[in-house]
Amino acid sequence: QVQLVESGGGLVQAGGSLRLSCASSGRTFSSYAMGWFRQAPGTERELVAAINWSGERTYYDDSVKGRFAISRDNAKNTVNLEMNSLKPEDTAVYYCAADPSGILSYNQYTYWGQGTQVTVSS
Repeated sequence: QVQLVESGGGLVQAGGSLRLSCASSGRTFSSYAMGWFRQAPGTERELVAAINWSGERTYYDDSVKGRFAISRDNAKNTVNLEMNSLKPEDTAVYYCAADPSGILSYNQYTYWGQGTQVTVSS
């Protein structure tokens, strides 16, 4: 069983930055692909960024390309999402998720964190 705990959310002004972190329990973290999803009120959950097991391959939604950066530290069992140039439309609950396949995917995530709120004021 894998447990994921997100941290780093909060309130920030437009144009500001936040760094989200996700800590994982268990010894299999390094074999999992990891993703960051977000869900705003009244919308479906969407994949924002993903990283494969080795960190060599990444994916970004077009809405965050050039502003967000995903990274992982397999020695520390953590995955991070650096968010820059934040916009009010980035406001959402952000979730960390793990995909045991290890490869980049959109819908094979098995384990989920509880989410962390990110609010960007205009």
